[in-house]
Amino acid sequence: MVTDERQQTGLRIERNVLKVLKGLAEYLDMSLGDLVEGIALHAFEGKAPFSPETLGKIEQLKEVYGLTLTAADAHLLEEK
Repeated sequence: MVTDERQQTGLRIERNVLKVLKGLAEYLDMSLGDLVEGIALHAFEGKAPFSPETLGKIEQLKEVYGLTLTAADAHLLEEK
C-alpha cells in the first residue's frame, strides 16, 4: 500500500458533471475523491481511466442526469 498525505480542497464544477461523478463513485463503491484522483493519475500518464463496461455506465448516468456537455465544451463554459 502506498501512503500519502491528502489535502482538503474546494472546487467548482458543473452540476451535472458532479452528479455523474457522484453516481459513478457510488456505482464503483468508492469515494468521490478517490475517483477524481484515479481519473487524474490515469490522465497524467496518458492512460484511459475507464473500462468499456464503466463507460457504458457513464453513458447511462449522463442520460439520467441530463449531462450533454462534451470534452469540446471543457474550456468554453461560463458562469451564469
